[in-house]
Amino acid sequence: MAIKITDECINCGACEPECPNNAIYDAGMAWRFSDGTELSGVIDFGDGATLNADEAQEAISDEIYYIVSDKCTECVGFHDEPQCAAVCPVDCCVDDEDVRETQEELLAKKAWLHAE
Repeated sequence: MAIKITDECINCGACEPECPNNAIYDAGMAWRFSDGTELSGVIDFGDGATLNADEAQEAISDEIYYIVSDKCTECVGFHDEPQCAAVCPVDCCVDDEDVRETQEELLAKKAWLHAE
């Protein structure tokens, strides 16, 4: 699964620098797959879909910090627990019930993001 930020976020920004995948963005900020990863140029998602990793993607939220679930690995392979949740002063970094992934899938995503 991935982590999401709820609307209880106070926009303190404590979570953003803790993410090893650079999957957390400030409200209204565009994001890129290449931000904080080894991805660059055209990337293949394995299902026939491709995308330019360096191309800006539309912000997911314009009100609160947000997490790009396609980049979130719940810190698997980096830390014992999601660091965003560990540092959040209002406990608004929670499991995203809409994005469920196994430990193996999270490790594979980490390897894909960081070209291991």
